[in-house]
Amino acid sequence: MAGLAGEAGSGVSQVVLETRMLTRRFGGLMAVDGVDLAIHDGELRALIGPNGAGKTTCINLLSGLLPPSGGEIRWQGTDVTQWSAARRARAGIARTMQVTSVFPNLTVYENVWLSAQRPLGRPSAVRARDAIPAVGERAHECLELAGIGGRANEPAGSIGHGDQRLLEIAIALALRPRLLLLDEPTAGMSVVESWEIVRRLREIRARDRLTVVIVEHDMEIVMELAERITVLHLGQTLAEGTPDEIARNAEVQRVYLGGR
Repeated sequence: MAGLAGEAGSGVSQVVLETRMLTRRFGGLMAVDGVDLAIHDGELRALIGPNGAGKTTCINLLSGLLPPSGGEIRWQGTDVTQWSAARRARAGIARTMQVTSVFPNLTVYENVWLSAQRPLGRPSAVRARDAIPAVGERAHECLELAGIGGRANEPAGSIGHGDQRLLEIAIALALRPRLLLLDEPTAGMSVVESWEIVRRLREIRARDRLTVVIVEHDMEIVMELAERITVLHLGQTLAEGTPDEIARNAEVQRVYLGGR
């Protein structure tokens, strides 16, 4: 999957996802308050912050699951603020959820197959799956990328939590995204499972040059994976920079990292 190129010879990738004064209110609560983001092509950006900082709400706004109360979202230069989640997915924005969400009575393969057929505009009847070879090939490819190809024929509800998280990544990859939004992909995992996610994400990015925005609480994983980090606090951007810059930021230490 080729990434978008920057200007010839510039060595700088272009901004593919941008928000301007992004805002979301829930009654009297300002969950996201004027957040500006500029995510570059091929970048892995982490969103971190204390509980209630607005991280998941921000991901929900970027994916189209929630409409904003104000501000603008631009994807590859196009204003997508009012686009539905389905339209954004078709345009190349895929996501995983904070709480694992798969079809437990379908097999692992069938879960990914349902996602793989969507970019082709094909019918989603499971009984017709073998009639569309390209869809089946993509489904198996994504299962292998996620490291669970050997579990393809097992019911999705019977595999462990870690493998279900990997299955969610495979489902998202089957949409052939340009941008992958990951909401706490290691939540509830063991240390071994968490680092397996890290390893798989590295392999996937190296292969497809995906742009990734990840919400993650494990700071060791954030510091290992992220190229840039945005720290949210009370719905606003507290700080932004490289992992080293964030680790040295006194205000970030005070409100978020100080107790760690």
